Amino acid sequence: MFEQIERVPGDAILGLIEAFKKDTNPQKVDLGVGVYRDAAGNTPVMRAVKEAEARLLKNETTKTYIGSHGAPAYGDVVLPMVLGADSAVLKANRASATQSPGGTGALRLAADFIASQLPGKGIWVSDPTWPNHHGIFTAAGIELHKYPYVDADNRLDFDGMLAALKKIPEGDVVVLHACCHNPTGFDLSQQQWQEVLAVLKERQLLPLVDFAYQGFGEGLDEDAYGVRLLAENLDEVIITSSCSKNFGIYCERTGCLILVAKNAEQMENVRSQVAIVARENYSNPPAHGGAIVSEILHDAELSAMWREELTEMRDRINTLRRDFVEALKPYGLDEKYACVAEQRGMFSYTGLTPEQVDRLRDEFGIYMVRSGRANVAGFSHENLPYLAKAIAAVND
Repeated sequence: MFEQIERVPGDAILGLIEAFKKDTNPQKVDLGVGVYRDAAGNTPVMRAVKEAEARLLKNETTKTYIGSHGAPAYGDVVLPMVLGADSAVLKANRASATQSPGGTGALRLAADFIASQLPGKGIWVSDPTWPNHHGIFTAAGIELHKYPYVDADNRLDFDGMLAALKKIPEGDVVVLHACCHNPTGFDLSQQQWQEVLAVLKERQLLPLVDFAYQGFGEGLDEDAYGVRLLAENLDEVIITSSCSKNFGIYCERTGCLILVAKNAEQMENVRSQVAIVARENYSNPPAHGGAIVSEILHDAELSAMWREELTEMRDRINTLRRDFVEALKPYGLDEKYACVAEQRGMFSYTGLTPEQVDRLRDEFGIYMVRSGRANVAGFSHENLPYLAKAIAAVND
């Protein structure tokens, strides 16, 4: 029967990885893969993580299952990190945490939960959005729609977004990026979040907030503004959180599905259904990543160390954004690419066309997604002059 199966194109980013490895250009630059990199181009293990793992290795007594919802200790630290230590939602027992295999796993749990418990509801994603959003929600059998997010001049199209949200059928689900929008880097201001909240209330829409990069934008609490605003002012919110990025534990696949309900009783009803969804997907989540996060956030010394390291990572990225624009000034391109300094997170929607991206790859060994999305963490003070010169060449 396998004779009927056709080969399909591989993932575009994975293809970039292979092409980059084979490139013999000594000045080649990888701006494609979405992981944090330090000044040496490495994705390091954070010091706090190393110390936490050492403690876990010393004290661990079992490798047994942790249950469909994951380890309670993990939920106990993730919920206040996302919703705030003084959250009225948490005090009212309105929120439920389910540990998941990464933020992607949390999204799939959310998708299957929506498909089974809210049948017939459509789901709306920004245009553009993280490409895997399309695959996850479509695979769950949910009808997918788009709302505008970036205009033809590579700027945040908030007016277009808001107008589109006002036309979405009541009860549908709207996917919002909490911060560090992937792939564009354009985030909503606090005032814009207030306006989105008003529309969600008016249209009785259900927000699904993808919170993959907490701490990479302006700060742990600052980046959570939109999430907390919606949770405090709406009866029902779905949040998908990831610790894979801000703890640098990508391969441990450490995420969380957070559901906010109107009251504690409804939360328990929802929680019981999520347990079934998790059981049918993967039974139990991996334990190690969650244990690392719990160990760090339950310990004042490790928590302070982690926050300091996260701040260093965030500051490095934001500095590189400004330095990138500055490097383009001699070529008269600083105003054209000024948006890069305004964006937040690891990714930047540069405005480069697919043809320009192709030229950067073929002529200069600079690799990024053809949409023009670049991983800013791939910049360095060593390669910025080369990048600026190459971008100037393809802008002729």
